[in-house]
Amino acid sequence: MYRFLASSRWIGWLLLVCLFATTFVFLGQWQMDRRDTALTEISHVQRNYDAEPIEFQAADAFFEQLPADGKWTPVTLRGSYLPEDDVVVRNRISGSRPGYEVLVPFRTTDGTVVIVDRGFLPIGNDEAGRPDSVPAPPEGTVEVQVRLKASEPTLDRGAPEGQLASIDLPTYEQQLGYDISTGSYGLMYLETPAPAEAPAQMLRPEEDEGPHLSYSLQWFAFGVLAFIGFGYAAKQQSRINREDREERAEAALRGEEPVLHQAHRMRKRPKKLVRRDGSPTDEATEDAYLDELERQAAAERDAEVPGSH
Repeated sequence: MYRFLASSRWIGWLLLVCLFATTFVFLGQWQMDRRDTALTEISHVQRNYDAEPIEFQAADAFFEQLPADGKWTPVTLRGSYLPEDDVVVRNRISGSRPGYEVLVPFRTTDGTVVIVDRGFLPIGNDEAGRPDSVPAPPEGTVEVQVRLKASEPTLDRGAPEGQLASIDLPTYEQQLGYDISTGSYGLMYLETPAPAEAPAQMLRPEEDEGPHLSYSLQWFAFGVLAFIGFGYAAKQQSRINREDREERAEAALRGEEPVLHQAHRMRKRPKKLVRRDGSPTDEATEDAYLDELERQAAAERDAEVPGSH
Protein backbone atom coordinates (compact mmCIF):
# COMPACT_ATOMS: atom_id res chain seq x y z
CA MET A 1 0.00 0.00 0.00
CA TYR A 2 2.90 2.37 0.66
CA ARG A 3 5.29 1.30 -2.08
CA PHE A 4 4.85 4.73 -3.66
CA LEU A 5 7.02 6.12 -0.83
CA ALA A 6 10.03 4.69 -2.66
CA SER A 7 9.40 6.98 -5.63
CA SER A 8 11.72 9.93 -6.22
CA ARG A 9 8.83 12.33 -5.66
CA TRP A 10 8.03 11.07 -2.17
CA ILE A 11 11.68 10.65 -1.24
CA GLY A 12 12.17 14.31 -2.16
CA TRP A 13 9.27 15.32 0.07
CA LEU A 14 10.71 13.25 2.94
CA LEU A 15 14.11 14.91 2.59
CA LEU A 16 12.45 18.31 2.63
CA VAL A 17 10.50 17.39 5.78
CA CYS A 18 13.74 16.23 7.44
CA LEU A 19 15.40 19.52 6.54
CA PHE A 20 12.56 21.54 8.06
CA ALA A 21 12.48 19.34 11.17
CA THR A 22 16.24 19.71 11.67
CA THR A 23 15.93 23.49 11.39
CA PHE A 24 13.09 23.53 13.93
CA VAL A 25 15.09 21.40 16.38
CA PHE A 26 18.10 23.72 15.99
CA LEU A 27 15.94 26.77 16.72
CA GLY A 28 14.36 25.03 19.71
CA GLN A 29 17.79 24.17 21.14
CA TRP A 30 18.93 27.76 20.55
CA GLN A 31 16.02 28.99 22.67
CA MET A 32 16.87 26.43 25.37
CA ASP A 33 20.47 27.71 25.44
CA ARG A 34 19.21 31.26 25.83
CA ARG A 35 17.00 30.13 28.71
CA ASP A 36 19.96 28.44 30.41
CA THR A 37 21.93 31.68 30.13
CA ALA A 38 19.04 33.65 31.65
CA LEU A 39 18.62 31.15 34.50
CA THR A 40 22.36 31.31 35.25
CA GLU A 41 22.21 35.11 35.41
CA ILE A 42 19.18 34.94 37.72
CA SER A 43 21.00 32.53 40.03
CA HIS A 44 23.93 34.97 40.30
CA VAL A 45 21.58 37.80 41.24
CA GLN A 46 19.69 35.72 43.81
CA ARG A 47 22.87 34.39 45.42
CA ASN A 48 25.13 37.47 45.39
CA TYR A 49 23.23 40.71 44.91
CA ASP A 50 21.91 41.10 48.50
CA ALA A 51 24.74 39.27 50.26
CA GLU A 52 26.87 40.90 52.96
CA PRO A 53 29.85 42.75 51.42
CA ILE A 54 33.28 41.22 51.82
CA GLU A 55 36.48 43.13 52.45
CA PHE A 56 38.72 44.11 49.55
CA GLN A 57 41.57 41.94 50.86
CA ALA A 58 39.35 38.85 50.45
CA ALA A 59 38.17 39.93 46.99
CA ASP A 60 41.47 41.23 45.59
CA ALA A 61 41.75 38.32 43.13
CA PHE A 62 38.22 39.01 41.84
CA PHE A 63 39.39 42.36 40.46
CA GLU A 64 42.09 40.60 38.44
CA GLN A 65 39.82 37.86 37.06
CA LEU A 66 36.17 37.61 38.04
CA PRO A 67 34.83 34.02 38.11
CA ALA A 68 31.46 33.39 36.46
CA ASP A 69 29.72 32.82 39.80
CA GLY A 70 31.30 35.96 41.30
CA LYS A 71 29.16 38.44 39.38
CA TRP A 72 27.33 40.93 41.66
CA THR A 73 29.48 40.01 44.68
CA PRO A 74 29.38 42.98 47.14
CA VAL A 75 32.78 44.30 48.21
CA THR A 76 33.78 47.08 50.62
CA LEU A 77 36.54 49.42 49.41
CA ARG A 78 38.46 51.94 51.50
CA GLY A 79 40.65 54.61 49.97
CA SER A 80 40.24 57.69 47.80
CA TYR A 81 38.90 58.58 44.37
CA LEU A 82 41.06 59.94 41.55
CA PRO A 83 38.44 62.31 40.04
CA GLU A 84 40.85 63.92 37.56
CA ASP A 85 40.88 60.66 35.57
CA ASP A 86 37.16 59.97 35.41
CA VAL A 87 35.41 59.13 32.11
CA VAL A 88 31.85 58.56 30.98
CA VAL A 89 30.73 55.52 29.02
CA ARG A 90 28.36 56.38 26.20
CA ASN A 91 25.26 54.58 24.84
CA ARG A 92 24.11 53.10 28.17
CA ILE A 93 20.55 52.21 29.16
CA SER A 94 18.90 52.36 32.58
CA GLY A 95 15.19 51.71 32.91
CA SER A 96 14.73 52.20 29.13
CA ARG A 97 16.39 55.65 29.38
CA PRO A 98 19.52 56.31 27.28
CA GLY A 99 22.49 58.02 28.84
CA TYR A 100 25.96 57.49 30.29
CA GLU A 101 27.74 55.72 33.15
CA VAL A 102 30.51 57.42 35.14
CA LEU A 103 33.77 55.55 35.79
CA VAL A 104 36.25 56.85 38.40
CA PRO A 105 39.58 55.24 39.39
CA PHE A 106 39.76 54.41 43.11
CA ARG A 107 43.04 53.90 44.98
CA THR A 108 42.59 51.54 47.92
CA THR A 109 44.52 51.92 51.16
CA ASP A 110 47.04 49.27 50.00
CA GLY A 111 47.78 51.19 46.78
CA THR A 112 45.78 49.05 44.32
CA VAL A 113 43.76 51.06 41.80
CA VAL A 114 40.34 49.67 40.85
CA ILE A 115 37.56 51.19 38.77
CA VAL A 116 34.28 52.24 40.36
CA ASP A 117 31.14 52.82 38.30
CA ARG A 118 29.37 55.57 40.26
CA GLY A 119 26.08 55.29 38.34
CA PHE A 120 23.95 56.63 35.51
CA LEU A 121 23.60 60.10 33.97
CA PRO A 122 20.85 60.99 31.47
CA ILE A 123 21.53 62.52 28.07
CA GLY A 124 22.36 66.20 28.41
CA ASN A 125 20.43 69.13 27.02
CA ASP A 126 23.27 71.69 26.83
CA GLU A 127 25.70 69.87 24.52
CA ALA A 128 25.02 66.98 22.18
CA GLY A 129 26.82 63.76 23.02
CA ARG A 130 27.68 64.70 26.62
CA PRO A 131 25.89 64.83 30.00
CA ASP A 132 25.13 68.30 31.34
CA SER A 133 27.31 67.70 34.41
CA VAL A 134 29.23 64.93 36.14
CA PRO A 135 28.82 64.99 39.95
CA ALA A 136 32.17 64.94 41.75
CA PRO A 137 32.92 62.00 44.07
CA PRO A 138 33.62 62.55 47.78
CA GLU A 139 37.06 63.90 48.59
CA GLY A 140 39.58 62.37 50.94
CA THR A 141 39.34 58.90 52.45
CA VAL A 142 35.98 57.25 51.78
CA GLU A 143 34.35 53.87 52.17
CA VAL A 144 32.60 52.57 49.07
CA GLN A 145 30.46 49.48 48.73
CA VAL A 146 30.30 48.06 45.21
CA ARG A 147 28.98 45.02 43.34
CA LEU A 148 31.42 43.38 40.95
CA LYS A 149 30.98 43.06 37.20
CA ALA A 150 33.44 41.76 34.61
CA SER A 151 35.21 43.99 32.11
CA GLU A 152 33.25 44.36 28.87
CA PRO A 153 34.49 43.45 25.38
CA THR A 154 36.15 46.00 23.12
CA LEU A 155 33.75 47.59 20.63
CA ASP A 156 34.84 48.39 17.09
CA ARG A 157 33.91 52.05 17.34
CA GLY A 158 35.50 55.14 18.76
CA ALA A 159 34.35 57.67 21.35
CA PRO A 160 34.93 61.40 21.93
CA GLU A 161 37.70 62.52 24.27
CA GLY A 162 36.87 61.76 27.88
CA GLN A 163 34.48 58.95 26.91
CA LEU A 164 34.59 55.20 26.32
CA ALA A 165 32.48 53.11 23.93
CA SER A 166 32.22 50.31 26.53
CA ILE A 167 33.52 49.46 29.99
CA ASP A 168 36.64 47.94 28.45
CA LEU A 169 39.11 48.15 31.31
CA PRO A 170 42.31 47.36 29.34
CA THR A 171 41.50 50.23 26.95
CA TYR A 172 40.80 52.50 29.91
CA GLU A 173 44.15 51.50 31.45
CA GLN A 174 45.96 52.54 28.26
CA GLN A 175 44.34 55.97 28.43
CA LEU A 176 45.23 56.41 32.12
CA GLY A 177 48.90 55.53 31.71
CA TYR A 178 49.14 53.67 35.04
CA ASP A 179 48.21 50.18 36.24
CA ILE A 180 44.65 49.32 37.27
CA SER A 181 42.85 46.05 37.96
CA THR A 182 41.36 45.04 34.61
CA GLY A 183 39.46 41.84 35.48
CA SER A 184 36.38 43.53 36.95
CA TYR A 185 35.02 46.83 38.21
CA GLY A 186 32.68 47.77 41.04
CA LEU A 187 29.17 49.13 40.55
CA MET A 188 28.79 51.55 43.47
CA TYR A 189 25.67 51.41 45.63
CA LEU A 190 26.82 53.16 48.84
CA GLU A 191 29.39 55.87 49.65
CA THR A 192 30.48 57.07 53.10
CA PRO A 193 30.53 60.01 53.53
CA ALA A 194 27.63 60.50 51.14
CA PRO A 195 28.12 63.34 48.61
CA ALA A 196 25.58 66.10 48.15
CA GLU A 197 25.03 65.02 44.55
CA ALA A 198 25.65 61.66 42.89
CA PRO A 199 24.71 59.85 39.67
CA ALA A 200 21.56 57.75 39.74
CA GLN A 201 22.06 54.18 40.89
CA MET A 202 21.69 51.43 38.31
CA LEU A 203 18.51 49.38 38.59
CA ARG A 204 18.46 45.88 40.04
CA PRO A 205 18.73 43.24 37.28
CA GLU A 206 15.43 41.66 36.29
CA GLU A 207 14.85 38.10 37.47
CA ASP A 208 12.71 37.03 34.54
CA GLU A 209 13.83 34.15 32.35
CA GLY A 210 11.68 35.35 29.45
CA PRO A 211 9.58 33.30 26.99
CA HIS A 212 12.48 31.08 25.86
CA LEU A 213 10.95 27.84 27.20
CA SER A 214 7.62 28.34 25.42
CA TYR A 215 9.41 29.34 22.21
CA SER A 216 11.62 26.24 22.31
CA LEU A 217 8.62 23.94 22.86
CA GLN A 218 6.87 25.57 19.91
CA TRP A 219 9.87 24.94 17.63
CA PHE A 220 10.12 21.31 18.77
CA ALA A 221 6.37 20.92 18.15
CA PHE A 222 6.78 22.28 14.63
CA GLY A 223 9.44 19.63 13.99
CA VAL A 224 7.06 16.86 15.09
CA LEU A 225 4.19 18.35 13.09
CA ALA A 226 6.31 18.26 9.94
CA PHE A 227 6.48 14.45 10.16
CA ILE A 228 2.82 14.19 11.16
CA GLY A 229 1.91 16.19 8.06
CA PHE A 230 4.06 13.93 5.89
CA GLY A 231 2.42 10.84 7.39
CA TYR A 232 -1.05 12.28 6.82
CA ALA A 233 -0.24 13.05 3.18
CA ALA A 234 1.10 9.51 2.70
CA LYS A 235 -2.05 8.04 4.24
CA GLN A 236 -4.24 10.13 1.93
CA GLN A 237 -2.20 9.03 -1.09
CA SER A 238 -2.57 5.39 -0.02
CA ARG A 239 -6.35 5.83 0.24
CA ILE A 240 -6.50 7.39 -3.24
CA ASN A 241 -4.44 4.52 -4.69
CA ARG A 242 -6.69 1.94 -3.03
CA GLU A 243 -9.87 3.59 -4.34
CA ASP A 244 -8.41 3.69 -7.87
CA ARG A 245 -7.47 -0.01 -7.72
CA GLU A 246 -10.99 -0.86 -6.66
CA GLU A 247 -12.42 1.31 -9.45
CA ARG A 248 -10.20 -0.37 -12.05
CA ALA A 249 -11.28 -3.81 -10.84
CA GLU A 250 -14.98 -2.91 -10.96
CA ALA A 251 -14.62 -1.21 -14.39
CA ALA A 252 -12.85 -4.28 -15.74
CA LEU A 253 -15.79 -6.46 -14.66
CA ARG A 254 -18.20 -4.06 -16.36
CA GLY A 255 -16.02 -3.71 -19.42
CA GLU A 256 -15.89 0.06 -19.00
CA GLU A 257 -13.15 2.69 -18.76
CA PRO A 258 -12.32 3.29 -15.08
CA VAL A 259 -13.09 6.70 -13.58
CA LEU A 260 -9.92 7.53 -11.63
CA HIS A 261 -9.59 9.85 -8.67
CA GLN A 262 -9.32 13.54 -9.60
CA ALA A 263 -5.71 13.70 -8.35
CA HIS A 264 -4.72 11.02 -10.88
CA ARG A 265 -6.82 12.51 -13.69
CA MET A 266 -5.14 15.86 -13.28
CA ARG A 267 -1.70 14.26 -13.26
CA LYS A 268 -2.40 12.61 -16.64
CA ARG A 269 -3.11 15.94 -18.28
CA PRO A 270 -0.33 18.06 -19.79
CA LYS A 271 1.07 20.15 -16.93
CA LYS A 272 0.81 23.38 -18.90
CA LEU A 273 -2.97 22.87 -19.24
CA VAL A 274 -3.68 22.50 -15.51
CA ARG A 275 -3.19 24.93 -12.64
CA ARG A 276 -1.90 23.84 -9.24
CA ASP A 277 -5.44 23.64 -7.85
CA GLY A 278 -6.44 21.25 -10.69
CA SER A 279 -8.51 23.75 -12.68
CA PRO A 280 -7.80 24.20 -16.42
CA THR A 281 -5.66 27.11 -17.52
CA ASP A 282 -6.90 29.86 -19.82
CA GLU A 283 -4.95 28.24 -22.67
CA ALA A 284 -6.68 24.91 -22.09
CA THR A 285 -10.11 26.59 -22.00
CA GLU A 286 -9.38 28.40 -25.26
CA ASP A 287 -8.17 25.21 -26.96
CA ALA A 288 -11.31 23.36 -25.86
CA TYR A 289 -13.48 26.17 -27.24
CA LEU A 290 -11.68 26.10 -30.61
CA ASP A 291 -11.96 22.30 -30.77
CA GLU A 292 -15.68 22.58 -30.17
CA LEU A 293 -16.03 25.14 -32.98
CA GLU A 294 -14.14 22.83 -35.35
CA ARG A 295 -16.40 19.91 -34.46
CA GLN A 296 -19.50 22.01 -35.08
CA ALA A 297 -18.14 23.22 -38.46
CA ALA A 298 -17.29 19.65 -39.47
CA ALA A 299 -20.79 18.50 -38.52
CA GLU A 300 -22.36 21.27 -40.63
CA ARG A 301 -20.20 20.34 -43.66
CA ASP A 302 -21.17 16.68 -43.32
CA ALA A 303 -24.85 17.63 -43.22
CA GLU A 304 -24.54 19.59 -46.48
CA VAL A 305 -22.84 16.74 -48.43
CA PRO A 306 -25.38 14.15 -49.76
CA GLY A 307 -24.65 10.60 -48.73
CA SER A 308 -22.28 11.67 -45.99
CA HIS A 309 -24.25 9.60 -43.46
